[in-house]
Amino acid sequence: MCEMSHIMKFTPKIQKAINFVSVKHRGQKRKGVTLPYVVHPYSVAWILSNYTNDEDIIVAGLLHDVLEDVKNYRAHDMEKDFGTRVTEIVQEVSEDKDPNVPEDSKATWKRRKKLYLKNLEHDSREALMICAADKIHNLTSMMDAHQELGEKLWDHFNAPKSQKLWLYGEIMNVLKRRLKNPIVKELGKTFRQAIKTFMKPLEKNLK
Repeated sequence: MCEMSHIMKFTPKIQKAINFVSVKHRGQKRKGVTLPYVVHPYSVAWILSNYTNDEDIIVAGLLHDVLEDVKNYRAHDMEKDFGTRVTEIVQEVSEDKDPNVPEDSKATWKRRKKLYLKNLEHDSREALMICAADKIHNLTSMMDAHQELGEKLWDHFNAPKSQKLWLYGEIMNVLKRRLKNPIVKELGKTFRQAIKTFMKPLEKNLK
């Protein structure tokens, strides 16, 4: 059951955001798969459209990775292109990561994720919805990739399986407390499916 009273309308602002991310994420790939990265923001926006008819949330969903993954594009640029509200939502869901500065990703993963979790405790309802949609698609993509790669999937990430699942569990705990929206139920269902999928190899090894 969705919170919206009618289907999300396709607007010029949404079209602008679709065109924008198609260009800005050009050449980037999803981890563990050969798909272009842009399938992720498209999917996040599609998931969000099932739970809100708020244009700015859909647009922020499309743009949610731009500030942390696209070089030479800053918050003031986004504010000029898409407005203050969209920019503020995107800033809330963005990690403490500057795409213009190289870093040791493996060394900083846990620090960034702990800060991300801390920020979730204060983020707006709009940002929490994007977080939920983002994690639904990430988990779904990981399960699809796991079918093809098996346990080799985890070699493509900056953290082992145990830490990745710990993070999603902590995010679930925050969203259950703070976000009153059916999207949380969808995330919970997806997370349970992921646990079942990713723990199967362990169960086989224990037999």
